[in-house]
Amino acid sequence: MSIKHWPEMERPREKLLHQGAATLSDAELLAIFLRTGIPGKSAVDLSRELLGNFGSLRHLLNADRKTFCQAAGLGNAKYALLQAVLEMGKRHHWQQLEHGNALTSPGITIDFLQSRLRDYRYEVFACLFLDTRHHVISFREIFRGTIDSSSVYPREVVQMALSENAAAVIFSHNHPSGDSQPSQADIQITRKLQSALQLVDIRVLDHIVIGDGKNHSFAEQGLI
Repeated sequence: MSIKHWPEMERPREKLLHQGAATLSDAELLAIFLRTGIPGKSAVDLSRELLGNFGSLRHLLNADRKTFCQAAGLGNAKYALLQAVLEMGKRHHWQQLEHGNALTSPGITIDFLQSRLRDYRYEVFACLFLDTRHHVISFREIFRGTIDSSSVYPREVVQMALSENAAAVIFSHNHPSGDSQPSQADIQITRKLQSALQLVDIRVLDHIVIGDGKNHSFAEQGLI
């Protein structure tokens, strides 16, 4: 049966408009994105099949172009639309953070860092540069690869912070494994960076490790 013949409150679009997006299942949200199904399958049926084939909504959203476009009901047009939607989400998080205070809005800060770092398949070390009122000046991805004392160079971080006229910084990096527990190498490089920045009166406010669904704050753990 076509979705248009379903009871009104069972149709994904109408359900979203009346009850809010949070009430929809992954399949229902994906069905709204797809708009139409394929012969013999409604948009919801196709969405359920796609989620089963990809394993999860996150895996579908992170699929490379070739894998995505090979799936039934998808293609280049849907891929381009998806990338635009994902990029708008990232920019939304950035604009919220840009106009707020990184310390008084920890949830917004975490949301932004997750949107930027969580889905990399390799480690990325990044920094939020802040002014004296802890408003964000800029965000920069600094290093890629395994994070340790040989790959993160304090002198370069200090130079960047000075060039941004930063008064404080928040470091962050992702763990592609999904386990956000800081490693000994994470702790060592953070202390090394903290010592280097102290020499030029720039405070390290936190180092947030982004995992899969869970994050760790050095400040909350008393590591800074």
